[in-house]
Amino acid sequence: MASRLPSSMVSASLAEQPGLVHYLPIATSLVAVVFFASLLRRYRAKPEAIHLAWWAAGVACYGLGTSLEATVTLVGNSIALNKAWYIAGALLGAYPLAQGTVYLLLERRRAHLLTAVTLPLVGLLALLVMLSPVDHLALEPHRPSGDILVWTWVRFATPLINLYAVFFLVGGAVVSAWRFAQTKEDSGKALGNALIAGGALLPAIGGAMAKAGTIEALYVAELLGLSLIWAGYVCCTRSFGIPTGKTAG
Repeated sequence: MASRLPSSMVSASLAEQPGLVHYLPIATSLVAVVFFASLLRRYRAKPEAIHLAWWAAGVACYGLGTSLEATVTLVGNSIALNKAWYIAGALLGAYPLAQGTVYLLLERRRAHLLTAVTLPLVGLLALLVMLSPVDHLALEPHRPSGDILVWTWVRFATPLINLYAVFFLVGGAVVSAWRFAQTKEDSGKALGNALIAGGALLPAIGGAMAKAGTIEALYVAELLGLSLIWAGYVCCTRSFGIPTGKTAG
């Protein structure tokens, strides 16, 4: 008669297996590919619109992060995958999108100045993540986590970039939504910017929950968030043509 494994070992084995929610990044990555292609096509038609290039780069980084999540689910985690995921998601997931809003809303000179200040910081933090020693015991088989970084102070510095991104990406969309809501003619743009604001806020909330150990909440928030941002972008462009004012486009 075959011996039975202790219940604790069975539970641990089941916990190591990916569930359905862990496959959501595959869908998010597909959404990112199509959204990226749309932004890139519009940028090629309007190359003077630098904000479109930044947004395209942002969606590409967003998709890279979710693609790495999908890879971890499908083939298993590793130190290299985990660190690459942290850089693509925690550092670059929202920053380029925020810079796109910076170039849309601010004068070009001020936008260049903010880029000159923030981009080197992002690069430095990415380098520190690559150089950080790792805690191999914190590496989970199918769930990436920042807990593997021994230099925990790097994780404490990451929110500086995320707060900057939230301020411009979410704040810019909220201000634009409020302005366009004042006139009935721009109600569609108001809705679009409101969707962008909500969509940008969801991954930030999911990221906070991921730091608390619930990476599954991040996977859900990433898919919903990017879908809302795309829907908002479509509201701001397709229904009204390529906008010339201070709005998504």
